[in-house]
Amino acid sequence: MTRLGTFVGAGVLIAWGALFLRDRLDVYSGPGFWRLFVTSGIPLLFAVACGVAAWWVVYVSRKSGDFMIATEGEMKKVNWTSRREIIGSTKVVILITVLLALVMFVVDVLFQLLFTWVGVLKAA
Repeated sequence: MTRLGTFVGAGVLIAWGALFLRDRLDVYSGPGFWRLFVTSGIPLLFAVACGVAAWWVVYVSRKSGDFMIATEGEMKKVNWTSRREIIGSTKVVILITVLLALVMFVVDVLFQLLFTWVGVLKAA
């Protein structure tokens, strides 16, 4: 399942890359055959080459296959945090961010007042 999931994920990324490449090459305005080759052939060649490379890495190369299987085994051993802990941590991060923004705002206003009083800034 690990190999299949990796290959499917690679296939999605390859398809997105080929479509992106096709959209970018669509501006070519050469003769009929060359326009077809540039706008469709090059993205197709890209997809095939990347697909073969992904197949080789996922299914042929024993080292990468063993690595993916070992990674899956290690991921099963991970102790994931609960939903309650994640929500609590998120609240703390948001609160600290808002408080830090307020402190920075106050310090900025104080510096403006100080520099205006010293004469470095002109009064608005």
